[in-house]
Amino acid sequence: MAKKASVPGHLQLWIEARRKLRLSHAHVQMAFELGLNPKKLGKLDNHHQEPWKLSLPDFIAKLYRKRCGKDRPDAVRSIAAMAAAKRAKALAKKASKAMRGRALDSGPPPRAGEATCHKTAATNGGTRENSSQSNEFGG
Repeated sequence: MAKKASVPGHLQLWIEARRKLRLSHAHVQMAFELGLNPKKLGKLDNHHQEPWKLSLPDFIAKLYRKRCGKDRPDAVRSIAAMAAAKRAKALAKKASKAMRGRALDSGPPPRAGEATCHKTAATNGGTRENSSQSNEFGG
């Protein structure tokens, strides 16, 4: 049995809407870019009882043309391809962040005098300022 590509739940809704409403990948991508809700696409579909209503693919194309000024997206991708690209981008970002962290940690070790920023009595020549005197608050 072939293993299904793992698609996040919010994108799985788009795959189900595509199958139920018989939309093309281009129409699904246009609806996704327009920010339409995949659960509500069935309401927008013409059920042949409303002759004034456009069919769902035509309605999506009309909205996309009005908002984006073009008939189709430049590069049409399926939902699974969009999910794979997003996953690859996240993994690349995580890898580059890890490499950046290693580059910062792999610097030369600090020298003996640079390890601490506070001067102690040993590094201050054996004397401590105001050590024998009490502070002005009596402490």
